[in-house]
Amino acid sequence: MSDRLYPSRPILAVSVAVFRGAEVLLAARTRPPAENLFSLPGGVVEAGESLHEAALRELREEVDVSARIVAFNDHVEIVERDDDGRARHHFVVASFVARWSAGEGTPGPEAGAVRWVAVRDIGAVSGTPQLAPIVRRAFALLEARE
Repeated sequence: MSDRLYPSRPILAVSVAVFRGAEVLLAARTRPPAENLFSLPGGVVEAGESLHEAALRELREEVDVSARIVAFNDHVEIVERDDDGRARHHFVVASFVARWSAGEGTPGPEAGAVRWVAVRDIGAVSGTPQLAPIVRRAFALLEARE
């Protein structure tokens, strides 16, 4: 059984909202939770790496994109319970805002379809429940800093 399934404690993860102009990079998840839904690229933090390092590493590994972190956005809690009420998945995700620097986005084992989506169209995307609000907040933070 995966250590991510029925974990003994929450798992620390990162995500990154990468912007190229007024478009954000999205990737379809290839495993639970939220399998086949679009989300921000990201993944689990490895021991010994900072949150920034983890966010940029996951971005490169998942979709082959490079970016520059601009700000911390927010945290997202993902708790999925089974029929008995036990935590089947429990992640705490530190979400960052970044400005694109290289790469178009390439699907891989952890990221299915990859696409750039206009921020104004984010509500029409079949995404994770927190996707639209986290992207809108990230874009507002980016605009406030530029």
